[in-house]
Amino acid sequence: MAWDRREELGEFLRSRRARLRPAELGLPDHGSRRRVPGLRREELAQLAGVSVDHYIRLEQGRTLHFSEAVLDAVARALRLDDVERAHLYRLARPWDGPDRADGPQRAQTVRPGLRRLLDSAADVPAYIVGRNTDVLAWNSLAAALITDFGALPPHRRNLARLVFLDEGMRALYDDWRAKARDVAAYLRLDAGRHPDDPDTAALLDELSAASPEFRDAWAEHGLKDKTHGRYVYHHPVVGRLDLGFETLRLPDDPDQALIAHTVEEDSPSHTALQLLATWAHDRMVAR
Repeated sequence: MAWDRREELGEFLRSRRARLRPAELGLPDHGSRRRVPGLRREELAQLAGVSVDHYIRLEQGRTLHFSEAVLDAVARALRLDDVERAHLYRLARPWDGPDRADGPQRAQTVRPGLRRLLDSAADVPAYIVGRNTDVLAWNSLAAALITDFGALPPHRRNLARLVFLDEGMRALYDDWRAKARDVAAYLRLDAGRHPDDPDTAALLDELSAASPEFRDAWAEHGLKDKTHGRYVYHHPVVGRLDLGFETLRLPDDPDQALIAHTVEEDSPSHTALQLLATWAHDRMVAR
């Protein structure tokens, strides 16, 4: 699945037009006469204040040199959030920002200091995610919570592969479908930042061929950066854990993000996490 920026641009814009309803925007809704859901191209162009031809050229990707004014107008008309707006810019015009990344990428490495930081955070599950959702480093509690990353071949240490292709992940997450959509949306955001990375194309091909759920999630054209939130886990050893997470993006390498889980003190999940830490320690000593 080669990443075609023009094709992705058109599909992205069509997906955002489809989610808007004319009546919500003060436009007449012709009901059954609409062949597709959402706004027509002509209506979107009207709301954006650009010519219909200009918008059609944008959606068809005839050129990748649109002005900021046009893109801003389209973004406002489509009610894009900040993440979607940035994605539109990456797709619709060449960029030279600090997050540009073309062609084959350098090997992903984690600084020794960051590895020590992970190990020192012994009471919280923490790990580092790189390009294409590769898991680059982790502490023992993250391995105990999610999976034993160290026991996996390097190419299997990948969140997208684990979530969509590992049956154990379906039982681990309370709402696996929401987790799957989040991972697909994060992967799409990453692919937009690395449009010419062959590893990205290979991963998308693999997931598309092996997982109908991935194909469905990918077709939604979701976009989501990993910032903060919470997931409920059902761990086979300690049971239910309701954990928040916070993401720290490395300022000198935006391709790496450190994710640390949090838990409310004196809660049942806090007790379960302590039990998990004890279990993980005992398992390590026994090896």
